[in-house]
Amino acid sequence: MRQPWRLDERGQRVLDASLAGFLVFTAVAGTLLGGFDPAVGLLCLVQFVPLFWRRQHPVASATVVVAASLLQAVVLDEPIWGQVAFPVAVYSVARFASARWGFAVLAVGVIGAGVSSYDWLSPYPTAGTPTAYTAYFLSIAAIVAAAWALGTLGRTRAAYVASLVERGERLEREAVQQAQLAAQDERARIAREMHDVVAHGLSVIVVQADGARYASAKDPGAATTALQTISETGRDALTEMRRMLGLLRSDGGSGTAPQPGLVDLLHLVEETRASGMDLVAHLPDPMPEVPEGVGLAVYRIAQEALTNVRKHAGVAHVRLDLVHRNGELHLDVTDDGRGAASRSDGKGLGLLGMRERVTVHGGTLTAAPADGGGFAVSARIPT
Repeated sequence: MRQPWRLDERGQRVLDASLAGFLVFTAVAGTLLGGFDPAVGLLCLVQFVPLFWRRQHPVASATVVVAASLLQAVVLDEPIWGQVAFPVAVYSVARFASARWGFAVLAVGVIGAGVSSYDWLSPYPTAGTPTAYTAYFLSIAAIVAAAWALGTLGRTRAAYVASLVERGERLEREAVQQAQLAAQDERARIAREMHDVVAHGLSVIVVQADGARYASAKDPGAATTALQTISETGRDALTEMRRMLGLLRSDGGSGTAPQPGLVDLLHLVEETRASGMDLVAHLPDPMPEVPEGVGLAVYRIAQEALTNVRKHAGVAHVRLDLVHRNGELHLDVTDDGRGAASRSDGKGLGLLGMRERVTVHGGTLTAAPADGGGFAVSARIPT
């Protein structure tokens, strides 16, 4: 983020040194050239030298300037050139110290305006009228108040700019974090899609290939049917893979086939039956109208549940039920296979992917061994 222009640390040191150095030079030169009495020149130096540290130590610097000004009021009855240091010190405290110290130095400055007005007008009895005193006091107090106001404005502006810069940096960090989270979510979504497509397609192909190998010797026709199923399943999986890769590569519209939904469950059931599974399916007719994301989630959950049956249940009777009631889709896939007795390789991501899909839509999922044997997957997804 581009920050507003401001003096860096080196520039600040150069500015402070130039200002204080110029004032010290005028005091020394004025004394050497006879323009100031030595006492006046010394007082000017005492008031000017602390200005070298007005930024790093504003309160301490202003304290020395105030003390020197008080000494001047005691020693001299007239203003001197060193008086210029007072408004600079007031500005520095208001600008670089806290607001409390700013109000304190303002109060000291107003009191000093009253004291100096009385001290400087006292040698002139004819000029020491209330009107003259008031005018003198208001003039000096106005200079002090202006220095304090400019310093306070600079401090509040610097705080405001710093808050804007900090807010901009925070928003930039949050934007980066959001982008990273979005990328992680997208990677997880793609991983789920890849798992569902590849696992389902390959499990069908493996089962059909094994069946074709055993049946080829006795029933060449069965082998031909199995090879046809392998071919169709491979093409479908390849189409799905190309669709996902197209989505990854494209910046705009992909021009690829739409995501599967509820209407594609009929094809999934037919494909599963063609692979040799004893599947009984009860699907609503017509299919209910649901959001695309919900339809995709139900399809993938059913697909993964059937894939798990094929991989783990052994020879089993399978039942798939889909019901839409009370604003929810109820999907149940049950089998009477090995259930909890089946051995897992510990590398599957299917159940995790199903839970993630259901959670995204605010639903619930249970996947556990069924009573009396087998396994049951039950999903409830609001529509």
